[in-house]
Amino acid sequence: MIRIVTDSVAGLPAQFAREHDIQVVSLFVNYHGQEFVENEMNIDEFYGNISQMIHDIPTSSQPSQEQFMRIFTDIAQAGDELLGVFVSSGLSGTYEGALRAAREVNASHANFKYALVDSTSCSYDESWPLLRGVAARDAGASLEICAQEVVSGIQSTRFLFVPDSLTFLHKGGRIGNAAAFFGGLVKITPVLTVKDGLAHVCAKVRTRNKAMTTMFSHFKNDVDAYGIRNVMVHYIGDKNPAIQWAHDVVEPFLNKTVQVTPVSPVVGVHVGPAVGIAYECIEKLHDKVTKPSSSLICSA
Repeated sequence: MIRIVTDSVAGLPAQFAREHDIQVVSLFVNYHGQEFVENEMNIDEFYGNISQMIHDIPTSSQPSQEQFMRIFTDIAQAGDELLGVFVSSGLSGTYEGALRAAREVNASHANFKYALVDSTSCSYDESWPLLRGVAARDAGASLEICAQEVVSGIQSTRFLFVPDSLTFLHKGGRIGNAAAFFGGLVKITPVLTVKDGLAHVCAKVRTRNKAMTTMFSHFKNDVDAYGIRNVMVHYIGDKNPAIQWAHDVVEPFLNKTVQVTPVSPVVGVHVGPAVGIAYECIEKLHDKVTKPSSSLICSA
């Protein structure tokens, strides 16, 4: 039996995870001396105050290696195999912690087989590749094939987002001083994405409206070139701009209703208020992952 483990950054609803036998390990948000378990948070309530957090930005933390070891040891002792899919190793230490735990469990349980995948992602573009692995498992595929299906999904997804400002990214160390200063000085609003597991600037424009238009153009170009399988509009902070943009721009283009959901707070506290779009294409995106696909999987 293949057991599937992921993290809370993927944003899977708890009931969905239970129904599909996916174990979700939570990350944490730390604010004013309180630790919040991400998959137990009221996200909209938390995001209702995020603009006021700009002078005292929350931090985030990953699951402990001991927690991973307990989960993986249980899988090994049951004689099962492990497929793990985790938030980008370039943005969090979660994947590396899981990998260290898997190797330790393998050292004491020689027959323990695992395949851990670095999703290079941090929102529903982490979830959709994971769900390809779930579908492969449910169809009776081997662990190796399940992991390859996840990687194929990673190569077919993208997350674009427009932050209200660069302040959260700057204070959280996600961009340098010069970029933050320059952006504030000339009122540049970037369109950002995650490429090869790291934050990447797609475009820089002078106003938020232009940034939203540019983000949609990038999305439309991908749909025209690679087709579309799934779409999700994301938000950090106030949900209403995301709902309005989905209704006025995205849904008329696709001619269907588009779900609007919050981004993981672990991601949100580093980005600040923002609107984004995650999507899965039918074909692989040529520029999402430029390193060898084999480098995304560690197995034994």
